[in-house]
Amino acid sequence: MATTLKRGDLVRAVREKLENSLEATASDTRFPPYLFETRGEILDTSDDYALVKFGEVPTPNIWLRLDQLEKF
Repeated sequence: MATTLKRGDLVRAVREKLENSLEATASDTRFPPYLFETRGEILDTSDDYALVKFGEVPTPNIWLRLDQLEKF
């Protein structure tokens, strides 16, 4: 059963799902470690995507598919 993610949840990216995704083929596949190792906060959701802010490092917010995320 999939966990429902919502605004305010603390999450991290799932390496296997992100590296093998359609989105990965459209950009640099050398993903920074903070995506998988630090907490991100869901700021907003739209359809199957979440806008995530990784606050421990100064980086731009990023849209990721909900199925590429897991609760931290």
